[in-house]
Amino acid sequence: MRVLIWHVHGSWTTAFVQGKHDYVFPLDAERSADGRGRARTWGWPASAREVSLERLGDEEIDVVVLQRPAEEALLERWTGLRAGRDVPAVYLEHDTPRGPAAATRHPMADRDDLTLVHVTAFNRLMWDSGSTPTRVIEHGVVDPGPIWTGERERIGVAVNEPVRRWRVAGTDLLVDLARSVPTEVYGMKVTELAGHVSAGTVLRDDLPQARLHQQLAGARAYFHPFRWTSLGLSLVEAMTMGMPVIALATTAAPDAVPPGCGVVSTDPAVLRAAAHRLLADHDEARELGGAARRFALDRFGLDRFLDAWNDLLTDVWGNGNDTKNKEEAL
Repeated sequence: MRVLIWHVHGSWTTAFVQGKHDYVFPLDAERSADGRGRARTWGWPASAREVSLERLGDEEIDVVVLQRPAEEALLERWTGLRAGRDVPAVYLEHDTPRGPAAATRHPMADRDDLTLVHVTAFNRLMWDSGSTPTRVIEHGVVDPGPIWTGERERIGVAVNEPVRRWRVAGTDLLVDLARSVPTEVYGMKVTELAGHVSAGTVLRDDLPQARLHQQLAGARAYFHPFRWTSLGLSLVEAMTMGMPVIALATTAAPDAVPPGCGVVSTDPAVLRAAAHRLLADHDEARELGGAARRFALDRFGLDRFLDAWNDLLTDVWGNGNDTKNKEEAL
């Protein structure tokens, strides 16, 4: 099956393109947000192809996976195809509502021409999707292997744009933790934190994914400070590496980190105490990390994720073509 999708969320897409389909990514001259093409800091297979906007209309697309409301208009402008009418469509929602938590209408609410997929049950619960058919397909991750060593008595954090996303990303909690706990932070634009954190805090921008995993694996534990995110893939990846995790108990994190795999709480003081304890006890960190890896492989394994998406795309493709054939027969 040929799937048209935009490069929006690198870690999620890295798992998605491991499937058995042909994945088409729009590419413009600037590699802008609407035409990034293939990822350049993640490892993607050859079946993930970038296609220039000039050639995109020549591609025979079987299904389109939308991730932003504006992509419907881009699809029609660049290919002449209407999502849900001329080509079967899925809308993938990565995020929690940005407006009132329990009352925000989803941009795809009350649609009967596409399926709305949420990456967590929490997302589906909080969005008002109206009558649109919905499914939950939880994250899957490519297993980086049990690479955690924890030799550095430091807490690792992965967060993109921590200054712009201050309270949403829990950056204020990260800054508070770093005052008393040796911390290293990785991600996009993390060097903007300089001046907010203590001089001993390590800040590393834009490492390729494999290098990021190797660096993060040397930290004693992983800290997940996000207040309002669907479910950070960095949390799941850290668990899969065998890292013990310390996480704010918000959104889907309590489901993702069961007892015995880490410490989850809404009280920053509890999380800070856990960080100090794990820095002092490598054996406890190893025990928690081993349990975290076993759980993550079972819950967020790549095979389960790809099978669920393959089933959905097959259903959507079949239903979409049945509807199209019926309309053409009238």
